[in-house]
Amino acid sequence: MDMAADLHDIGVNRRASFTGLFVLLAASTMVFAAFSSAFVVRRGLSEDWATMHKPPILFVNTVVLLASSVVLDQSRRSLRAGDRSKFNLWWTIATALGILFLAGQALAWYQLKEAGVYVATNPSSSFFYVLTAAHAFHLMGGVAALVYVDVQALRLRLGPAKRTAIDVTAIFWHFLDGIWLYLMILFYVWG
Repeated sequence: MDMAADLHDIGVNRRASFTGLFVLLAASTMVFAAFSSAFVVRRGLSEDWATMHKPPILFVNTVVLLASSVVLDQSRRSLRAGDRSKFNLWWTIATALGILFLAGQALAWYQLKEAGVYVATNPSSSFFYVLTAAHAFHLMGGVAALVYVDVQALRLRLGPAKRTAIDVTAIFWHFLDGIWLYLMILFYVWG
């Protein structure tokens, strides 16, 4: 196959990847919008809503997740500058921070369980668990994508097609940061 055909295939695959990403972002946004709508309506209509104490680890988790995005962008800048070793280092750190965030969420749920706050304790706790579990589910997909790129980078298999995986993964990861910040506002302002 000639070089022009290869470049055409890469362009087609890149467009298809971004189309798939935007469909995923739209669907995920709709899921969180539906849950948020139910949250606001349930809170407004109920007399049994009791604001729950949120574990302080949520703020640490927020910092960890935001740091992972900053580091992820640093890795992409390193790759654009042609420094693959720094890209590998920064991307691996971002991946580790993503995993640390998930561990922090597990700790938050454990702390709630130890405090006697369960899904069925009250409507506030129900929504907290559902929304954070939905976010964690999406984040596990994001971590899987981070790990995939990390492994490919460490095996020196980063061609133009993998650059698409890098860009798609980074955009999805930043989207998840935005969702998390939105959830924190929802929990602390209306929760």
